Amino acid sequence: MSNLVIRLVSFGALTLFGCAAASAHITLETQEAAVGSTYKAVLRVPHGCEGAATNVVRIKIPEGFISVKPMPKAGWKIETVKGKYAQSYEYYGEQVSEGVQEVAWSGGELPDEFYDEFVLRGFLTAGLPVGETLSFPVVQECGDKAERWIEIPKASADADSLEFPAPGIKLLPKK
Repeated sequence: MSNLVIRLVSFGALTLFGCAAASAHITLETQEAAVGSTYKAVLRVPHGCEGAATNVVRIKIPEGFISVKPMPKAGWKIETVKGKYAQSYEYYGEQVSEGVQEVAWSGGELPDEFYDEFVLRGFLTAGLPVGETLSFPVVQECGDKAERWIEIPKASADADSLEFPAPGIKLLPKK
């Protein structure tokens, strides 16, 4: 093979790999939401872990996202971890100081070659910083393997520069 052919094949493989890696992140379907409103978080899981099927999806609920309720998913068990918030929040005229801090779907099987979504909803409190990104760290388990989508970019950094970025939403002003 000539050097030119080898370089072209190598470039093509790198291009394909780069495209696959860039689109392989767990993301949120809607990536913007207004503070002081209800937000439906639809986590998009595009693959398993190194070819293995996904059987657990675990999401850490960020501070300021309250009154969280996960959507049941056929064939999967839902577990929530509840605890105290860092502060009290007003929610429909009442003060709430504790709630869901983690949601896990487990017991199902999402083969590597398929895509699926995991849904929860909650309330984005009015005190969240408009213009910033609210991150939702996710751990995806596949038997004895795991992918930890937990990297949160610094204020001036781009999430695309991270290897395992946490999905996030840009916080917009209340409408």
